[in-house]
Amino acid sequence: MIPVLYMVIPCYNEEAVLPETVRQLSEKYDILIQAQKISPLSKIVFVNDGSQDHTWQLIQQYHHDYPEIFSGICLAHNSGHQNAILAGMLTVKNLCDAVITMDADLQDDIDTIDKMVDEFAKGFQVVYGVRSARKTDTPFKRLTAEGFYKLMQMMGVELVYNHADFRLMSQRVLQELANYPEINLFLRGIVPTIGFSSTIVYYERHERFAGKSKYPLKKMLHFAGDGITSFSVKPLKMIVNIGFLMVVFSIIMFIWAFVDKLKGNTVAGWSSTVCSIWLVGGMQLLCLGIIGEYIGKIYAEVKRRPRYIVSEFLNESEENKENSA
Repeated sequence: MIPVLYMVIPCYNEEAVLPETVRQLSEKYDILIQAQKISPLSKIVFVNDGSQDHTWQLIQQYHHDYPEIFSGICLAHNSGHQNAILAGMLTVKNLCDAVITMDADLQDDIDTIDKMVDEFAKGFQVVYGVRSARKTDTPFKRLTAEGFYKLMQMMGVELVYNHADFRLMSQRVLQELANYPEINLFLRGIVPTIGFSSTIVYYERHERFAGKSKYPLKKMLHFAGDGITSFSVKPLKMIVNIGFLMVVFSIIMFIWAFVDKLKGNTVAGWSSTVCSIWLVGGMQLLCLGIIGEYIGKIYAEVKRRPRYIVSEFLNESEENKENSA
């Protein structure tokens, strides 16, 4: 049986790159369909994540001109990259046999889609696209990215090294993903925990074709923090260790200060000020900040607000169903 493959592509202010993305993906789909690797019912779904440019107008035009291959999902407001991917996958999960997610900037190698489809045909339920090298990254970007993966592994988070959000997931896996209700999304950590048979395909990541990166340093740091606090309680356990080290260090400091006072080398009040303010005060603020981060996550979860709201779904098959009804 030839599988129906849907591609989910989150878009936020991507009008500069979208025409080229459409051209390359439509060519790739034509090749795959002619080779009978995917069904003619397969589609490319663009998810508009509250773009402020003409991204959604372009998506509507592509769907109008080529409804048999292009679909569009418009979110009511900007929900973030991870929620946009999730919205696309959960919206189409019952319409296809597998979904491939990738960004619209053409940094992920489109030719890797062939390998993913081949691995899916072999029976793998999840296929991860993994970067073979980071030649296009700056030294700073390379250092911080590699440090991020190592830090996440130290924190006990199950990740695929050098894998972002370029992956294939079967309908079976998508059905299970729908059972994960958390608000604080970190798909790179969630997908490996679902299980099922998985494999890796390697590719070289290209430079962004056009437009600007949607993940500056500030966002990357926030994303890393979300990943750690959403999947690991090790920072909380570290507070216990820090507290123990503080006690030991404080005892050493008090002994040193007491000896120094006996020698007459101190000014009155200096010992107590150093031991209490510089050591205890700083560590307490650090620990309270870590605890506060987890409390904030709990606060967001217990409110149970929707992760995204789909305002419009352009899909020919759904329209046909409504018309026939």
